[in-house]
Amino acid sequence: MDSRSIFSDLTSIGRAALTVQDLDRMVSFYCTIVGLSVLETSADTTTLGVGPEPLLVLIEDKSAQPRTPQQAGLFHIAFRYPTDVALGAALDRVQSEWNLDGAADHLVSEALYLTDPENNGLELYIDRPRGAWPYRANGTIKIGTVPLALDGLTQSSDGSQTAPTGTTIGHLHLAVSSIDRARGFYVDKLGMTPQTTMESALFVAFGGYHHHLGLNTWQNRAEPAGGCGLAWFEFVVDLNDGESLETVHEQCLTANLPVTTTGSYLELSDPDQIKIRVRTQKQSQ
Repeated sequence: MDSRSIFSDLTSIGRAALTVQDLDRMVSFYCTIVGLSVLETSADTTTLGVGPEPLLVLIEDKSAQPRTPQQAGLFHIAFRYPTDVALGAALDRVQSEWNLDGAADHLVSEALYLTDPENNGLELYIDRPRGAWPYRANGTIKIGTVPLALDGLTQSSDGSQTAPTGTTIGHLHLAVSSIDRARGFYVDKLGMTPQTTMESALFVAFGGYHHHLGLNTWQNRAEPAGGCGLAWFEFVVDLNDGESLETVHEQCLTANLPVTTTGSYLELSDPDQIKIRVRTQKQSQ
């Protein structure tokens, strides 16, 4: 781990949480279309996941206002399936029960795009094998966009109605107000590595992944996050790498980042007031 960085290369994305207005409708959508299962529920919160692994927390707040076009926040949550069979089954569910907004081959992955009932963007995708990812001369990964033929995915489907073990949130894509400020936070302070840089977008990662976060200013958002939509997302710190919540807390303070300790996690905010939770987990080696 670089001593100047707050997070190590073994850091990953954990859960994401959405503030929603209609909990029942949103639970039904994520179970039916994405293939998640209900793991835990209360009067106003439902946790969804795959097997025992929680992935998405839905928090009902009927008084929450829809995010305005000027507010920063979620561009999309990207659920990564482990096989083309699973993505093919997801495509079947989308085409049968919902609407597909688009599809793309990103050279490193194959992706489907859609929008949930409360206008949150979603990506459903599979990674290509790492050995097939294209690299630039400087060692960064080339992420592109070319048309994706859906026939192969349709033919690979096994018709499953649920996401298989190994499904995760592979990345999130955030709408931010400034690429420079986002870079200063996620790259310069947190230690993420830029993989693809554009004038109005930046894709950053831990540990050589093609991207754990996408950051863009395509919609000219200038106001802080809030209201419905992304409530928070997690970075998961691997205890096998010698990190702990205490060391992350100390490194945040050293970097002059306000951080709050709440029970079993830390919480900090990016320059657009998008909330990030940090928890630890010992990954299998």
